[in-house]
Amino acid sequence: MGKRLMGALTLALAFAAGAGATPLNIVATTSDIADLAKAVAGEHAVVSSICTGTEDPHYLTAKPGFIARARTADLWIAVGLELESAWELPVLNGSRNRHVQPGTDGYLDLSKSVELLDVPQGPLSRAMGDVHPGGNPHYWLDPLNGRRMAEAIAERLARLRPDLAGEFYANLAQFRNALDERMFGAKALQGAKAETLWKRHARGEEIPNLGGWAAQLAPRRGQGLVTYHKSWIYFANRFGLRVVGELEPQPGIPPTAAHLAKLVATMKAEQVDLILQEPFYSTKAAERVSAATGARVVVAANSVGGRPEATDYLALLDRIVAELSKE
Repeated sequence: MGKRLMGALTLALAFAAGAGATPLNIVATTSDIADLAKAVAGEHAVVSSICTGTEDPHYLTAKPGFIARARTADLWIAVGLELESAWELPVLNGSRNRHVQPGTDGYLDLSKSVELLDVPQGPLSRAMGDVHPGGNPHYWLDPLNGRRMAEAIAERLARLRPDLAGEFYANLAQFRNALDERMFGAKALQGAKAETLWKRHARGEEIPNLGGWAAQLAPRRGQGLVTYHKSWIYFANRFGLRVVGELEPQPGIPPTAAHLAKLVATMKAEQVDLILQEPFYSTKAAERVSAATGARVVVAANSVGGRPEATDYLALLDRIVAELSKE
C-alpha cells in the first residue's frame, strides 16, 4: 500500500473515530468559562458550569449536585487564584474522580494562561479583606484574556482528544476572529494583523479605521469610575479607564458610611461621573453616592447569564461596552 493511500486511510480512521466518539463531559466553575469551552469544543462536548452568572463565585458552597457532576467529568476548568477556594476542592475530593484532580490533564487552571493584575506585594493580613495572593481573579473581563483563555482550552482539548485537534483549533480561530472584529471593527483588521492591533491599542496608539468596542470606549479613555467590588480592573485596564476607588472599603467588606464619605470627596475632586457594579450586590450604597455626586449608576453583568442580554461571552462584553459608552 502506497504512502499516500496509507495517509488517507489514517485520516479517514481518525475522522471516523472522532465522529462516533462519546462527547467529552466538561464542567466549568463559571458560566464564562463554560461559554468559551462551548465555542471551542463545539459538538464534541457537553459543557456545564457550577456557578451561574447571577451568583457570586466567592460565596458558593459545595453541594451534592456539584460533586455528582465532577464525578463524571472528563475535564474540569477553573478560574483559579482562589476564586473557588470555598468549594472547589471539597467538590473534587468528594467526586473521587482521579481524572480531574489538580495536576492531571483533566484539570485546567486558566489563570496560568492569562496576564494578571493586582498581585499583592508584601505580607497579607485579614485586615486587608478578601485579598487573593496570586492576583485578582476577575481576569475574564479583559477581552484579550478571553482570547487567551480560549486558546488554553483548545490546547487542552487537543491533548485530551488529539483526533479532534483540527476541529478544536478551527473553532478557536472562528471565535478569535469574532472577538477581534468586535474589539477593533472589520476595517481596522483589514489594515493590520489582530496581534498588532492589540499591542497598539494597549500602548494607546492611534489605529486607522478603528471600530468596535475600542472605538466605542475611546471617548472615556483616561476618565475615572468607581466600582463596587474589584471585579472590573481588567476591563478598565484594557480600555484605559481609571478605577479611582470601590464602594467596598476592602474586598469583601460591605460599604461603611465613613468610607463612602471619603469616596464622595474623591469623586468630586476627580470629577468621576460613573459608578459600575455587579447585579448580585445591593445598589443602596451606589445610589447614596450617586445622590451626593451626580454620578450615573450602571448595573452590568460581569459574567455570562448575569443579565438576560448577556447570552454569551461576546454579548456580555457588548452590553458592558454599550452601557459605559452612553452619554
